Amino acid sequence: MRYKEQTIEGRNAVLEAFRSGKTIDKLYILDGCQDGSISNIKREARRQDTIINFVTKERLDQLSSTGHHQGVIAQAAAYSYATVEEMLETAREKGEDPFLILLDNIEDPHNLGAIIRTANLAGAHGVIIPKRRAAGLTAVVARASAGALNYTPVAKVTNLTAAIKELKEKGLWFVCADMGGETMYELKLTGPIGLVIGNEGEGVSRLVREACDFTASIPMKGNIDSLNASVAAGVLAYEIVRQRMKE
Repeated sequence: MRYKEQTIEGRNAVLEAFRSGKTIDKLYILDGCQDGSISNIKREARRQDTIINFVTKERLDQLSSTGHHQGVIAQAAAYSYATVEEMLETAREKGEDPFLILLDNIEDPHNLGAIIRTANLAGAHGVIIPKRRAAGLTAVVARASAGALNYTPVAKVTNLTAAIKELKEKGLWFVCADMGGETMYELKLTGPIGLVIGNEGEGVSRLVREACDFTASIPMKGNIDSLNASVAAGVLAYEIVRQRMKE
């Protein structure tokens, strides 16, 4: 089911949103607030594995559009999330080796939308993002994807490293983008594969990088040392496409 992105304010409204099964991307609670209704909201959030952000009243006031947040604001996703298993099932139905794109700390919604667009055009079976330090499926992401979000599933996982290890047990292998890796043309990027992309500033985090099988670098001849994350994803995704077409 799809539904419009919305900010939900107030204790009863947020609690009902959780109980109705809405996908909550972010939850903001006034730091230090411990009363009964807030405890119920926190319990529902933890049951659904939603990340809780404890913030100041000033931050809540900034986020609020009504001025009546009662110490709690939730941001619901614009689109519903898929599961990783659904992506693998899609690959099986198509008779294709799974091709997934995993994003580590991509917080810019425009980058996320552009990567989803690339994933769709490159034939990837889905995009996987972590729950922490990541853009969610907002309306901005939907617009930046140029409609691809309607066709390319996105899954949200608690721990990206653990997800990689689980997918390895299902036969996938993983390559991450890293300036210190082997040149992408020297790697065999075929078979069931996961492509891991980090943000421009920090790249792929150490634990995620160590969970990958290989690191791939993109040849660069300019004066700056990194590509925009969505551009790097596009370059590497299409090298995977090129090598698959040659098989």
